[in-house]
Amino acid sequence: MAAPVIAAPAPVASGDSLEGGRYRSALTLLASLFFMWGFITVINNTLLPHLRSVFDLSYTQTTLIESVWFIAYFVASIPSAKLIERIGYQRSLVVGLVIMAAGALGMIVAARIPSYGVTLFALFVIASGITLLQVAANPYVAVVGKPETASSRLNLVQAFNSLGATLAPLFGGYLILGRSTSGTAAAGAAALTPAQRLADAQSVQLPYLIVAVVLVVLAVVIARSPLPAMGAATKRNAKAERANHSLWSHRNLIFGIPAIFIYLIAEIGVGNLFINFISQPEIGNTTHEQASHYLFLLWGGMMVGRFVGSYLMQRIPAEHVLAAASIGACVVMLVATFTTGHVAMWALISVGLFHSIMFPTIFTLGIRGLGPLTEEGSGLLIMAIAGGALVIVQGKLADMYGLQTSFLLTAVCELYVLFYAVWGCRVSAEVAAQEAV
Repeated sequence: MAAPVIAAPAPVASGDSLEGGRYRSALTLLASLFFMWGFITVINNTLLPHLRSVFDLSYTQTTLIESVWFIAYFVASIPSAKLIERIGYQRSLVVGLVIMAAGALGMIVAARIPSYGVTLFALFVIASGITLLQVAANPYVAVVGKPETASSRLNLVQAFNSLGATLAPLFGGYLILGRSTSGTAAAGAAALTPAQRLADAQSVQLPYLIVAVVLVVLAVVIARSPLPAMGAATKRNAKAERANHSLWSHRNLIFGIPAIFIYLIAEIGVGNLFINFISQPEIGNTTHEQASHYLFLLWGGMMVGRFVGSYLMQRIPAEHVLAAASIGACVVMLVATFTTGHVAMWALISVGLFHSIMFPTIFTLGIRGLGPLTEEGSGLLIMAIAGGALVIVQGKLADMYGLQTSFLLTAVCELYVLFYAVWGCRVSAEVAAQEAV
């Protein structure tokens, strides 16, 4: 399958960098998009335990919901890239937001029926809209400025993604779990009656209506804003020039694609099963609504970590920060797996701090030194977000061996990130030699 191709802007001169101010207003608006897709993605973390009770799902069926979400990244990535080339960056942002709004309205339809199948389809539509935004926004932020500060810059903007993710559990906890019987019931309570299931299913209508309205408003704002034609401002490199380069000669990209794929398994597994884990009697012994408040801390840790990481990477090589984060994440996941009570609970919460810098740092290390191949490399890295679909593997492990034991998979994922930081992200010797010429 051919890689998605996007018109990646060339790095701007230092005087025109983000710090210089030329693109400051445009990137501020982009930050609002990062915020919204972080917010909407993490609503799923409160939605999943809710749907598990409404439809009486196993852990495998529950994680299938999130798998469908991330399958959209694989399916929609190439069409998104082609759409950006055809209609331009700004119009594509508007289309992406409208697609997301349509999916949010589909969630209202699914709640009124209620239907597990329609829910899966509506979430797929929302994720497809987010994919369109991701395919363009991440590589743009990475290259609009000095190459040596790309990781710092993307971590900074991704912090606004984490801000949305931090606020989402409060929104979902109050408007979904807090207004449902399953969300406020104590652990081990009796199964819901049919009437209670219907009432609980319909509790998602208001929050998704609010989301749809906000998305439409944001689409109108972007459509009317005088944004520079960032994605279309530069033309793709000539085929003759590109033919002299090969993606396969860039070790940092070849190992970076599975690094993002595997990291997403870890991040999404923690987020999706967090509330179920915390609410267990031997861990936190809380209701789902109460557990959602701790989810706020998990994503808050990711937000803080990205601001801190952005600062550190201006002084310390990004790969060193990534290595330290992967070691910390592995340690706390082992603690969460083999202990109980508040020790296990706070260990799982703290992994957000270590996960925070992983995606943006792997991404920028992965496209380092690609030159005219940055477009294809960026597209492949975005497609690798589909790794989140394999969270269903952790769901299966949870059904077979227990929820807590399933987090050993997360610990193993952190080891690959460590391998990438220590060795895999290094630019190949021949490529480095070419750059030195």
